[in-house]
Amino acid sequence: MVDALRFGTVGAPQTTPKSGTPFAIEHTKQLGLGHLEIAWVQSVRVTDESCAEIKRTAQKYGITLSIHAPYFINLNSQTAELMAKSDERLLLAARKGFLAGATEIVFHPGSYHGQPAEQVYERAKEKMIELTSILREEGVHVNLRPETMGKSAMFGDLDEVLQLSKDVEGVLPCIDWAHLHARRGDGTFNSYAEFDDALKKVREMLGERGIKTLHSHMSGIAYTAKGEKEHLPLNEADLRYKELMQAFVDNGVEGSVGVEAPEPFHVADCLTFQATYRRLMQIKSGEADKPRHPEEE
Repeated sequence: MVDALRFGTVGAPQTTPKSGTPFAIEHTKQLGLGHLEIAWVQSVRVTDESCAEIKRTAQKYGITLSIHAPYFINLNSQTAELMAKSDERLLLAARKGFLAGATEIVFHPGSYHGQPAEQVYERAKEKMIELTSILREEGVHVNLRPETMGKSAMFGDLDEVLQLSKDVEGVLPCIDWAHLHARRGDGTFNSYAEFDDALKKVREMLGERGIKTLHSHMSGIAYTAKGEKEHLPLNEADLRYKELMQAFVDNGVEGSVGVEAPEPFHVADCLTFQATYRRLMQIKSGEADKPRHPEEE
């Protein structure tokens, strides 16, 4: 079965028996998952030959790939030197990711540094126009995906990421649902209505393509009044993931999901997300009965 929405871990599944991305891809297939997000989060140190092997392996096993670019990227870097280094990290992740067969390049877009959000947005937009133009000229056909961030001090709320995606060709969102839940620090953004509204906003701003090529991150999360604290296993978190999956099903979401659960729940939580999605899809299609509420018995 080929799912319209493909699930996988961010980074090699913890149960992968050998190190190396090709083995992680093979193991992803063995687990019954359909996607892998390669975590080049510290640096991008991979040869062109290794990229070619990753691409061949992914094609062999039918696994789609995304890249998580290094954490040290900031579209609002405060010095020319830091900005140049940030640019090169993102460009290198895109170039090597493209060689490896990935088309989706996820990155953390940066910090406000205490500056007005509108000012930071304009700077981020200019930077995205510059970097996507460079990649197009090089024939590197990827989508740069700024991720929604989990702290209010960080650039990257849902509106900002969607507006960037609307304004700049070659940019699409990575919606981290746990981050959006944690960002306000008050436990909101955790209901079917809020998830549904967000997906309707994606469709409104980006059209059907935004819904049919959506890339998401999911996990449980701990947070304080200032936002994200750390990722949690689903069984310790308050994320209403079943309602999130129902919103995905109802809105016809397609694309890929990277799951960032902490070990040793990395694989188990990913499989839980996938199984929940599949069950809801079966109920929608009539292949499975909707569970009865106890009061209906």
